[in-house]
Amino acid sequence: MAIFGVTGVPLNTAAASNGIVSFELAGSPERAAEILASWSAVQGSGSPLLRAAFVQGLDFLFIPIYSSAVAVACIWSARRLRSQGWPLARAGIPAAWSQWLAGLFDVVENIALVILLFGRVSSPWPRIAWICALTKFTLLFAGLTYGFYGMAVHLVAGLAQKKRATL
Repeated sequence: MAIFGVTGVPLNTAAASNGIVSFELAGSPERAAEILASWSAVQGSGSPLLRAAFVQGLDFLFIPIYSSAVAVACIWSARRLRSQGWPLARAGIPAAWSQWLAGLFDVVENIALVILLFGRVSSPWPRIAWICALTKFTLLFAGLTYGFYGMAVHLVAGLAQKKRATL
């Protein structure tokens, strides 16, 4: 994540206040062209367009790591929730699978962004990237929320068990 932060800093411009995420969510050829033009205008620190391509390449490597890590957290949470009889225990396996689906959406998004970076800025690529990015972020948020829910249940159950042991 630190590498993304360091390499992506020059991508933060007035047109792309959130760097590469602004590009992912451009949604239209006009907005994507505006972001690319703002990156082309940046002076120093190397070519921002090459940095954007580098960030996309890194993202391809990062996809299996984050999707698997969140999927494992969902599975762990499902087991913990099931053992405690908590609601939503059955949601863990679908939540885990959805993380790999998020990864697939990320791959399609990245392909669309690479086409925009190295090809013509035209439809349907900005819209495809936008749809895939929103879907990816939604699925990832749901998986992380489920993982934190399981972790909270685990902590609460542990505290309750310690309290009972001291009584």
